[in-house]
Amino acid sequence: MEYILIIISTVFVNNIVLTQFLGICPFLGVSKRISTAIGMGAAVIFVLVLATIVTWLVHYHILVPLQITYLQTIFFILLIAALVQMVEIILKKVSPSLYQALGVFLPLITTNCCILGVAILTIQKEYTLLQGVTFAVGHALGFTLALALFSGIREQLELQDVPKGMQGIPVALITAGILAMAFMGFQGIV
Repeated sequence: MEYILIIISTVFVNNIVLTQFLGICPFLGVSKRISTAIGMGAAVIFVLVLATIVTWLVHYHILVPLQITYLQTIFFILLIAALVQMVEIILKKVSPSLYQALGVFLPLITTNCCILGVAILTIQKEYTLLQGVTFAVGHALGFTLALALFSGIREQLELQDVPKGMQGIPVALITAGILAMAFMGFQGIV
C-alpha cells in the first residue's frame, strides 16, 4: 500500500513539473508535438530510474561511509552526466533501434533538473532503495503525463484562433499555469 501511495502522490499530488517546478525547460521546449513528448517521457523514465539507483548506492555506500555527504550535489551531477553518456554509448552499440528511438532526448536529459531533483529528494526523504525506485518511477510517470497533456493542449491551440500577441510562448505559459492549477486540485488525496 505504501508504494501505491508513493506512486499516486508523485504522479498527481506532487507532480515534479506542475507542483515542484523542476524540469520546466524540457516541459516547455519539447511539448509542441505529442510524439516528441512521449519520446522525451520514455527517455526520462529510463534515465530517472537508473540515476536514482546509482545515486542512492553512491550516497549510502561511498559518501556516507567517507563522511563527505556535503559533496552530494557535485557527485550527483557528475554521476548523472556520466551515466547518460555511458547509456548513450552502450545503447548505440547494443541496441541501435532503441538508440534511434530515444534520439536527441538522451543528451537533453543530462541538463534536466528533475533528474537531479528526484535523486536529492530520494536521499532527503531517507527512502530505501525500493522506495526510491518507486519514487523515481512515479515522478517519471508524472513528468510524462504532464508533458503529454501539455503537448496535446498545445497541438489543439495551434488549430484555434489565438490573438497574435498571445501566440506561441505566452499562451503556452498561461496553459501551463492552468494545468498546474488543475493538478493542485489533487492536493489532499494522499
